[in-house]
Amino acid sequence: MTLDFTGKTALVTGAAHGFGRAISTAFAERGAQVWACDVLDDELNETAALCRSAGGTCHAVIADVRDRAAVDACVAAASAASGRVDILVNNAGGVLGQVGRPLEQITPEEWRAIFDVNVTGAFYCSQAVAPGMKAARGGRIVNISSGAGLGISLTGIQAYASAKAAQIGLTRQLAHELGPWGITVNNVAPGFVRSNPATERQWESYGEEGQRALVDRIALKRLGTPDDIAYGVLFFASEHASWITGQVISIDGGK
Repeated sequence: MTLDFTGKTALVTGAAHGFGRAISTAFAERGAQVWACDVLDDELNETAALCRSAGGTCHAVIADVRDRAAVDACVAAASAASGRVDILVNNAGGVLGQVGRPLEQITPEEWRAIFDVNVTGAFYCSQAVAPGMKAARGGRIVNISSGAGLGISLTGIQAYASAKAAQIGLTRQLAHELGPWGITVNNVAPGFVRSNPATERQWESYGEEGQRALVDRIALKRLGTPDDIAYGVLFFASEHASWITGQVISIDGGK
């Protein structure tokens, strides 16, 4: 199976590190024009440099997916440069530095913050690319959720588990709404991967015994990598997945 995205424009949010960086680089290596979006300036520029060193094209854009105007400006810039956004990967998200605490201690602001970056951001970005994709009679939207959205969060963060489940619901709803235009909307639900500073802190918090227990619960008896997640995104974005929409694939080593 050859995956070639020459002539395609891919917009990847949360591209400064982790999954977003691996996804951006994977598209760039395979010929796509990549527009990498994040709020972390230095790390985002590192992603762009890695894409270029791999022989690809990458434009780094500082934008907060929670800001509708910033999202619209990013999509407009990508569309003006290359005609339209063919592929959107809604990867921006996370726990924003929060840790698991009892339900009654969670403030409204903390709850909303996680929902805004994980769900509202995906909604804004999808909303922004939809007109261009409809006009082209085709497109790919891939959302990055989490195993927490299908079960429970290892961190115990209520808003994170709820937001990722909501994002999966958004995926299914948009798949049916946008399907008549040939636009597919799918979801990748990663298992635990050491991919960024937050997951490194989480991994260290388990200690040696907890780390062994986590790996023992995985059928393949190893942790995954950001590239494992990127490969799933590439498949959903490819022509090989043209009759697949509204689906969630767990990339977690088997549970």
